[in-house]
Amino acid sequence: MSRPEVTATPVTITAADGYPLSAIRYTGSTAASATIIVGGATGVGQRFYRRFAEYAASDGYDVITLDYRGLGQSAPADLRSFSMDYADWARLDLDAVIRAVSDARPLFIVGHSYGGVAFGLVPSIAAVDAIYTFGSGAGWHGWMPRREAARVLALWHLFGPVATRATGVMPGSLIGLGADMPIGVYRGWKRWVGHRRNFFDVPELALEAEAAARVSIPVAAANSIDDLWALPRSRDALMSGYVSIDLTAIDIDPRARRLGAIGHTGYFREAAKPLWADALDWLDAHTRRLATNG
Repeated sequence: MSRPEVTATPVTITAADGYPLSAIRYTGSTAASATIIVGGATGVGQRFYRRFAEYAASDGYDVITLDYRGLGQSAPADLRSFSMDYADWARLDLDAVIRAVSDARPLFIVGHSYGGVAFGLVPSIAAVDAIYTFGSGAGWHGWMPRREAARVLALWHLFGPVATRATGVMPGSLIGLGADMPIGVYRGWKRWVGHRRNFFDVPELALEAEAAARVSIPVAAANSIDDLWALPRSRDALMSGYVSIDLTAIDIDPRARRLGAIGHTGYFREAAKPLWADALDWLDAHTRRLATNG
């Protein structure tokens, strides 16, 4: 049985500070029962999530993807002179999308890495009914296997500083961390993952962390046991800061499920469709619950 046809429509969403964000809305041929915002990973453009967005749209959701500021179609012509903070992706960009699409229907976030890490920093997060996230963890090297930890420490303290000084940006395409990004992303990301619980332990974000700890929302956090950057123990450390959420922790064994390697980005590749079905089943249950509760 073929799935319903999906239409992808580019849209521009303006953040509270006036910054224009490139987004794409995916709609199916039938009326949607709920809306999904895809909150992407650091350095990963929205086109990477196209197949998932099409899949979810054909299953009865309106789906919105976006390029955060400084990334993809939301990047300025000159990254070197672009000033931003890593938290802006949550405080301003995800916040703008939530405000733009909120209506009477249930609203969900499907996150990947950053999208499931920083949701507590989004001012309008109370408008979101539930979150399902893949590969979100604290990012601290101590939660990684020793060999990966050594590689990551070299990246942050050796190759990263040299590359950023030489280029004036975070050269993600050069050092294997996605697309090129503003230097502010590099500085913030490095600062956050230098702590056991990510931003929850960053001193200058203490007030924001307190607010994040009060966020009360159902969250399902799915992590593959071969995701060296976000192993289940890394997820658990991060989520320990979200003391008020209703957490469902899901450990994925890709070999047992015959999915092939997942790693940190494989959650959204075509072979991971069974994981997409899991996520939509979980969100469907919340849609029914919300309808029942009025």
